[in-house]
Amino acid sequence: GTFALDRGEMRGIIGANGAGKSTLLKAVSGIMVPTEGHMEINGSVAALLELGSGFDGELTVRENTYLRGAMLGYTRKFMDEKYDEIIAFAELKDFQERPFKQLSSGMKSRLAFSIACLVSPDILILDEVLSVGDGAFRKKSGAKMKEILKSGVTGILVSHSISQVRELCTKILWLDHGRQIAFTDEVELYCNAYEEFLATRKLPKTRADIEAMSETLLARRAAEREAARRTEAQKLQALLEQGGSEAAVEAAENVLRKYRPEVLRETAQPSPPPPHPPPGGAGELAPPAHKNPPPPGAGGPGGAGRAVLYGLAPCLNPLRTGRGCRLCPSPAPAGGRGGWPG
Repeated sequence: GTFALDRGEMRGIIGANGAGKSTLLKAVSGIMVPTEGHMEINGSVAALLELGSGFDGELTVRENTYLRGAMLGYTRKFMDEKYDEIIAFAELKDFQERPFKQLSSGMKSRLAFSIACLVSPDILILDEVLSVGDGAFRKKSGAKMKEILKSGVTGILVSHSISQVRELCTKILWLDHGRQIAFTDEVELYCNAYEEFLATRKLPKTRADIEAMSETLLARRAAEREAARRTEAQKLQALLEQGGSEAAVEAAENVLRKYRPEVLRETAQPSPPPPHPPPGGAGELAPPAHKNPPPPGAGGPGGAGRAVLYGLAPCLNPLRTGRGCRLCPSPAPAGGRGGWPG
């Protein structure tokens, strides 16, 4: 297959291990010579293929910065002008005189990335470089890459982080065992299909296959999100059924009403209150009824009642406190918990 990149574009190369991604980058950067075909490259190339390459472990950070710059073809004067900016971006101000071998892998990657980016090449090649370092530096390096691309630099990125490819790349090249599967600017569609390929290991053969794989991935993710949401709703339902604190139960009820309304039911009308014995009559007092008037306009004669859980007493009686039932305005009567005689 063939492909071309214009100035200011960022191409992402995707493919499973052994697809030929790093080999292609080495050919583009001039480290390897292709046995077939040809390449036409216009401009200077800065390649970050292996983070430790081009550095001497016995030399200091300062010395290695100048050494790497010289290997990229830049003069001592140019590196003098850029040195402080490189060190500041790499966050290595306190390590300038340390031997390079004493740096952590994250520090080494920050220095390599800083040198490659800040010397402003025409073509910047990155092989898994943006995946190293801590979260803060990854965010900063991603922002720097966007800035570089806006300045007109052409970028080529190899990354197993599909989210990174989606965010930074304007085109993608999909390889499999040295064969080009696709070269396209439909980044979202083909990244979806590639992620489905990683799950099934089934390569697409046609455009229809690509679209079907993308739809399958999106449907599976939607199902996974729904399953996770239902699991959370089950936890909230258990909390609501157990009682617990009034605030926690109210929060659980609100979430269930929004995401799992089937857990709750609308009572048609509140049951008529049980008869009270006449004043001075014999016998034990019957439990006082909960008023729980339906909201106006909720449907039916006088409106439908408040939503309550299946299997629980009306008005969520276990939550009744000395201040009154949370779900009805009537004050709690004297007696035991929930308004029933103690």
